[in-house]
Amino acid sequence: MTISPVVSSLRAQAELQNEWLAERLTTLLPEIMARSGIDFWIVVAREYNEDPVIMTLLPAPAMNARRRTILIFARRADGTVDRLTLDRYGYGDLYTQVWNPDHEAQDACLTRIVGEYNPQRIGINVSPTFAFADGLSHAEYERLLIALGPTYAERCVHAESLVIGWLERRIPAELAVYPELVALGHRLIATAFSRTVITPGVTTTDDVVWWLRQTMHEAGLRAWFQPTVSIQARGMPFTEPPTRNRILPGDLLHCDVGFCHLGLCTDQQQHAYVLARGETSPPDGLVSALARANQVQDLLLAEMQVGRTGNQVLALARARALQAGLQPSIYSHPLGYHGHAAGPTIGLWDMQEGVPGAGDYPLYNDTVYAIELNSVTAVPEWDDQPVRIALEEDAVLAGGKIEWLHGRQTRLHII
Repeated sequence: MTISPVVSSLRAQAELQNEWLAERLTTLLPEIMARSGIDFWIVVAREYNEDPVIMTLLPAPAMNARRRTILIFARRADGTVDRLTLDRYGYGDLYTQVWNPDHEAQDACLTRIVGEYNPQRIGINVSPTFAFADGLSHAEYERLLIALGPTYAERCVHAESLVIGWLERRIPAELAVYPELVALGHRLIATAFSRTVITPGVTTTDDVVWWLRQTMHEAGLRAWFQPTVSIQARGMPFTEPPTRNRILPGDLLHCDVGFCHLGLCTDQQQHAYVLARGETSPPDGLVSALARANQVQDLLLAEMQVGRTGNQVLALARARALQAGLQPSIYSHPLGYHGHAAGPTIGLWDMQEGVPGAGDYPLYNDTVYAIELNSVTAVPEWDDQPVRIALEEDAVLAGGKIEWLHGRQTRLHII
């Protein structure tokens, strides 16, 4: 099974991502600024201490801010947005370079530009809730206030809603590619959970982990976390520390894998069963456990409606699952530029009653989510031992409807 990137050439990747960025800046940013009620957005970052959002605003092949980079977005009365940069090197046609360091200090230029636009609400990246919107360092904040002066400093507001809106929203071109990325992840897992990689009695979970990591690396995919592979088996429940990591017949395997490509991230969890001697299929109890976890997925997706907050979705889905006799744990999150991305948190594994702040953010259209959860079921063939089926599949919310980007696991991989 071939594991290769959707776009292999680095040059072609950069060109495509820059096309997307140009479209996002032209069509999406004005809408998000208007929705946030911010008419002037200042993003400041120094080299190697980048604001989390600034790298989503800089065109490839930029890999960091240069010295001290200042981007300004000024919304005009007609709804269009002027895009300015105060840096020494410029960013092509995407931004108008307004600072000449031979004639003006950078802070003096900022003071002048702000005075020319006379903005009423100046968004700065400070947020107590979302790390993505809290990228303005303390030193830069102090320096920015001095450059703005008392009048404009008083007009500064948190740009939290603007930052999250910009990061979470996907344009049609990105959504057109996303299913291919998820399909690539499914092929990766299917190969890992096969005889191509696993020889029962020989292969360890660590072997599979490093195969996943190495294969992603060689395919030009960036793992955004170290993959995991774990075992449940009769007499070796998930509730206790594992007594081995060598894969044997009769094991239920679990993996958690995520990568980024073309600036977009995936996150997937699936299960495989290693047939024991004389078996031609998994125990019915494990098949039923997977079906019950699929049921939790269905109930969660049914509650993921535009306008509801993450906490509302969590409460409604959990109530329905518990009423159905399931044992759910829901901890789903947005996907996009980051793996644990910007947007509403829908539960955490240790906060099943809701997540203050991040869980109070609403769901919007054209957003992508990792539907991450687990369900615990007693398996008769394992002396009613509780088995945890932990699933994670990627879905898109668009047009008021949420759908899987490339299906989901409904059958165990068989080894």
